[in-house]
Amino acid sequence: MKPTRTRTARAIAVAIVAGSLALTGCSSDNGGGSKGKDDSKNQKDAAEQQDPVAYGDAAASNGPAEEVAGAKSGGFINVYMQSDLSHQDPGQIYVSDAGQFANLIHRGLTNYQEDDEGNLTVVGDIATDSGQSSDGGKTWTYKLKDNIKDEDGNAITSADVRHTIERQYSKVIFDGPTYIQTWLSGADYRKELPDGPYKGKHLPDSVLETPDDKTVVFHFDQPRPDLPQALAMAGYAIVPEKADTKEKYDDAPKSLGPYKIAEYKPGKSMKLVKNDQWDAKTDSVRHQYVDGYNFSSTIDQASQTKRLIADQGEAKNAIQFTDSVDPAQMSTVIGDANAKKRTIQGYQPYVWQLTFNLDRVKDKKIRDAITYAIPNQSMVQADGGRYGGEVAGGLLAPTLPNFDPEYDPFGKLKKPNGDIEKAKQLLKEAGVKEGTKLTYAYSNTPRGQAQQVIIKDALAKIGLDVQAKEIDRASFYEQVGKLDNPYDIYMTGWGQDWSSPSTVITPVYDGTQVQDGASNYSHIDDKQVNELIEKALTQQPEEAAKTWEQAHHRIVEEINPAAPVYFSKQIQLFGSNIGGAKYSNESSYIDINDLYLKKP
Repeated sequence: MKPTRTRTARAIAVAIVAGSLALTGCSSDNGGGSKGKDDSKNQKDAAEQQDPVAYGDAAASNGPAEEVAGAKSGGFINVYMQSDLSHQDPGQIYVSDAGQFANLIHRGLTNYQEDDEGNLTVVGDIATDSGQSSDGGKTWTYKLKDNIKDEDGNAITSADVRHTIERQYSKVIFDGPTYIQTWLSGADYRKELPDGPYKGKHLPDSVLETPDDKTVVFHFDQPRPDLPQALAMAGYAIVPEKADTKEKYDDAPKSLGPYKIAEYKPGKSMKLVKNDQWDAKTDSVRHQYVDGYNFSSTIDQASQTKRLIADQGEAKNAIQFTDSVDPAQMSTVIGDANAKKRTIQGYQPYVWQLTFNLDRVKDKKIRDAITYAIPNQSMVQADGGRYGGEVAGGLLAPTLPNFDPEYDPFGKLKKPNGDIEKAKQLLKEAGVKEGTKLTYAYSNTPRGQAQQVIIKDALAKIGLDVQAKEIDRASFYEQVGKLDNPYDIYMTGWGQDWSSPSTVITPVYDGTQVQDGASNYSHIDDKQVNELIEKALTQQPEEAAKTWEQAHHRIVEEINPAAPVYFSKQIQLFGSNIGGAKYSNESSYIDINDLYLKKP
């Protein structure tokens, strides 16, 4: 998942992580935190976030959701954001901000239920359970709950589920997940239904079957044990057939969830109010405690942090949505007991990497030189120090099973601020001339602004002239996701869509995913990597883990399509009148499902 285009921890997949704003210098405590006990999250905490996911039965899927202790009803929560949502159309959602938003208004066949200890269970959302598999896992059947309606009161049927899947095949959808389409129809899935369902054509019943209004059957050519987790992604939430306005749906989607859009001013604000067609008895995940949410998308990270530290007026009822504490104010937050108790912390599944456009940066020695030159620790400092992340040795996060903390082929743990001499030697061997230009695309967040300065200065030390090109945060991944993009290098973030390396290596490094709108941002297409991916996808988990490790090592060491920079952590602030606040292992942000106002 992409961070803000990350894609989520378990269900949002890569994504741009909340932007950090100001560059702070290196310090002995790795960040601007307190100088006493290091209470930032560590890799043990990350491992605890990856306990096995359970698949829930009908009883676990029945609503209403378990009550939050002390919860009250009423009032509006203020939501601070520094830019607009990347998307509102479920089919386009593959970034963490939109994924967080989706739980308020969208519903899919399945969803994640999270207990107070952070344990995750996939349950039926509009389906009666997490799914019934047969034929060795090749066939999955879902039955729909009664009384599922959209905000206009229209009943949701299996035809709407079919429509939701089939519209993903059309060119109208270019920015969402591709797992299920690929599993059903192969890598060239768009050829199977190029116009989606919009001209009256459908996938054959041998692939996707809707025998009656309440039944949906998926037929795959091989076992797909992860289908319940894939369906829990926001990108597969339901789009009612009657309501689908194609491209325009991104601005005015219909709600199936507890809230609906009452007012939307693009780039400025959004107001959500209660959806009176949502039935709590059908939902075992969400609540409808508050009357609504007031989103402001013009408050930068520094201002968010300053307001929430002060905790005055409307800020008492406010939360950070997917942005994090401003790095420049981190020491204030950590050193202020009142502010610190109003924070949530956790490991995110994202790995930030400097991605190479392999169509433009073709020489591996040049890619390796840039990788050695990057001052990883300075990049972490620009995103919150030890509370914002830690230096990465590879491209798989500590939140994944079998993570190897000692894997470090570029020696970043020993030289976290780079090896300039090694980099210069590699460029010399590659015959690169002093002053060679490279185009670097970056997102216009404070974090992006700070880090582009670091990249530019570091590469200047080895004789490269970096031309920095700013891209709007909301469209960043769309722009670098174009095959013919004009950029040589760009920072991207990716997190697993669920607890498997398959959801990192497949979408980001599979050669069959070299296409516009896909997440293979480097355009890597390596025969051996592709074969390892195919092999791993057919193996049992224990065998697959070894194959994924082999693929990971080849990608990092023998190809280097993306330089590992840092693993991401999260720390967010909320106002003193916010109740039910906790870190969500599923979203890797504040748990949006359990919030209420202590004094409505």
